[in-house]
Amino acid sequence: MFFLTNSATLNNQAIRKRSVAVAKMIFVNLPVADVAASTDFYRAIGMVKDDRFSNENASAMVWSDTIGFMLLAHDFYATFTPKPIADAHRTSAALIALAFDDRAGVDAITQAAIAAGGREAHPPEDLGFMYSRAFEDPDGHGFGPFFMDMDAALAAREAQAAPA
Repeated sequence: MFFLTNSATLNNQAIRKRSVAVAKMIFVNLPVADVAASTDFYRAIGMVKDDRFSNENASAMVWSDTIGFMLLAHDFYATFTPKPIADAHRTSAALIALAFDDRAGVDAITQAAIAAGGREAHPPEDLGFMYSRAFEDPDGHGFGPFFMDMDAALAAREAQAAPA
């Protein structure tokens, strides 16, 4: 972290030059009914628990170097917002897309989710250039793992835009 003792003498440009770049990260906070059971589910689909930021009210689950999921007990989650917690089994507020390097990765995480108590939300979708599936965790939060062949996607787009 970068601290200044006399910030009035430095302009924004100087501060930007001297500060260290930090990777942009995303932490998805999810309210869960049972932190321990949800932790087991997220481990089963390939995430790793970070004990440094976990306790009985929350589990920090690492998806990648820049993406994490915070599984928060309902009472703890409620301390972050005055809004009521949605029942994700009945309503949808977000669908979380997870990119994979190949179709096998999409199938593997979906099969692991189902085996760990999740639910497949719809059958696989194959658009040729993109392959996707969908599942819900035990609390009803929706995930859409997908694989996209970027070259094929761009070719399909160009073919669609070309005059007939």
